[in-house]
Order: sequence, then structure tokens, then C-alpha cells
Amino acid sequence: MDFEKLARVSRRLALEAGDAIMEIYGQDDFDVQSKDDDSPVTAADKAADKIIAEGLRAVFPDVLLVTEEQAATHSVEGDTFLIVDPLDGTKEFIHRRGDFTVNIAYVDGGVPVRGVVYAPAKGRMFLTGADGQSVEETGPFDKEEIGALREISVARADNDALMVVASKSHRDQATDDYIAKYSVKDMTSAGSSLKFCLVATGEADIYPRLGRTMEWDTAAGHAVLAGAGGAVVRFDDHTPLRYGKADFANPFFIAHAPSVTLQRN
Repeated sequence: MDFEKLARVSRRLALEAGDAIMEIYGQDDFDVQSKDDDSPVTAADKAADKIIAEGLRAVFPDVLLVTEEQAATHSVEGDTFLIVDPLDGTKEFIHRRGDFTVNIAYVDGGVPVRGVVYAPAKGRMFLTGADGQSVEETGPFDKEEIGALREISVARADNDALMVVASKSHRDQATDDYIAKYSVKDMTSAGSSLKFCLVATGEADIYPRLGRTMEWDTAAGHAVLAGAGGAVVRFDDHTPLRYGKADFANPFFIAHAPSVTLQRN
């Protein structure tokens, strides 16, 4: 894989998809449908998916592509592929909370090694560069010219005063019970893959997820966190979270700065 080209193309497609999403987001009303699993889908999901899938297939025709909105791609077998969630946080989008993201990742040997996470309503863009180091672009988000970048890295956590980030839409008692095992300074909530990015920038130390997610929900954020020195492990045994599973469903997991002393359930 040409990682320089991948970073450039993925970034451009994320920005183009973000424009399409924000055009619909700005409308007074938009149609919301339900998929087979009862999760919501909007015209924004579909428009963003079309832009990204067609763009990736044009530039990387020989690389397997998995995308949430195309069920035919969910039967792909292998551990090396591009994986897309064109609009992660659809519920946040519907309720106009702004915490939704465009996600494009490259998984190599079951490991997300490159990713782009773009939050168009927040004006935040996170990506792994060609060298694997994660950065945040601070604008002005020109399609062809990359703007100012700052390297990001996880915080040196104080285990007596941790900053925890949890899901805005999927918080439950099991999550609260697990968080209670830690000495917590403060908590914040965020939607979509932004939670990974908050750990990657040092704005949070740990993000536990005790709920259903799919690989397209997490791969780009996982790559950004890994490129900032962080890790994502399974909740049950603390082994690295792997990708390319038969149904693309994730187990419960913990995203964290390595300096956090993880607690067992």
C-alpha cells in the first residue's frame, strides 16, 4: 500500500463526504429510515458512502473494501482491507448534536494501521500520516492542500485522577460499574469515533465500551489512537482488538493510554 497516497485520498474523500453530510444536516427536515438491525440510516449516510466507496475503488481497485452501508461487502474474507463508516453517530446527526464522524481506515493483517476521522460539524480532522504518526489538522480543510498539522499523543495518565470518556448514546449501568473501579478525576461524553480521538489527543485517558460495535465503527479511531501511542484491547482478556472477524462484530473493548492501569471486570 502506498501510504502517502492513501492518506491524501482518504482525507480528500472524508472532506467531500463531510460536505455532503453537512448539506443535508442543514436542511429543515430529512428522512430517517431503519435498517434490518433497527439502526437508523439517512440520506446523508448514503450520500457519504457513495462518495467514499466510489473514490476508494477508483484509486485502489485491487484492495478489498468493506463499508457499513453496502451489505454485499460484509462477506469479504481476509485480514487486509479498507473499511468505511461514512457517518458514524447517525443518532447524533438525527438529534443535531454534532458528534458524528466520517471514518476511513486501512486494516493490514488484522490491525488498523491508517485512519482518517473527520467531524464536519465540529471542524476537527484526525489522521495517521504516511509514517504512521497521528496528527490533527487544524484547517482550513482545503480538498487538495493539507493545512496546519500538529502531532498528537496520548497523555501520561495519573491513575489516581483519570479522565474518562464514555458514549453519549450508549451509556449503561455495566459501563458505570466498570468505571467505578478507577479513581476518576472527571468524565466527559462524546458520540461516534470521537471518543478514540479524545484519548489520542490526551483529552481523556480511557474509553471503555461495554456494548455492541462493528469494525467499521472503530477501525479509523483505533488507527488514530494507535498512531498517537494508545491501544485498544478486548475487555475480557486485555489482548489487542483484532479486525477481519467473520461477522465484523467487535467484543467489548477498552481504548486507553498505555499508562493507565487497567482493571479486570
